[in-house]
Amino acid sequence: MSIYVNNHTPNRNLIDSVESFGSFTVLRKALDAAGLTGVLSDSGPYTLFAPNDEAFGKLPRGTVEDWLKPENKAELISVLKYHVLPGHASAADVGTMSHPKMMQGQSAAITKEGDKIRIDGANLIGVDIASSNGVIHMIDAVIQPVEPATKH
Repeated sequence: MSIYVNNHTPNRNLIDSVESFGSFTVLRKALDAAGLTGVLSDSGPYTLFAPNDEAFGKLPRGTVEDWLKPENKAELISVLKYHVLPGHASAADVGTMSHPKMMQGQSAAITKEGDKIRIDGANLIGVDIASSNGVIHMIDAVIQPVEPATKH
């Protein structure tokens, strides 16, 4: 079952919201390493499906560390952009989608069963965290495009 957050932070952009929320320290570090903080700080709007720290912890040992290396920046950018949907999509909007095209260029699969919404198998566990330039939905897994920019 989803936890409906609806934590309005209209004076904070997506990056400020990620930083202040406390559950996204790995995501924030990855966004910095990928050089995406500027993009997600601009006017948007964007919908960020944000893996929490526990989600990154589920990845095979060493995955995050490898992504953070400069030589793997293209892959990291691809993975992170796959978590961003152009436009503002509330949880109610997301629940009506099936295969939205993500900023990375590929489509993600969204399913809804009752009040449970999933994107590529990741559960939305916190939704509608409002920011000045979009909305954040916390997810419990890191989703990955079918074919990242480079092989991991």
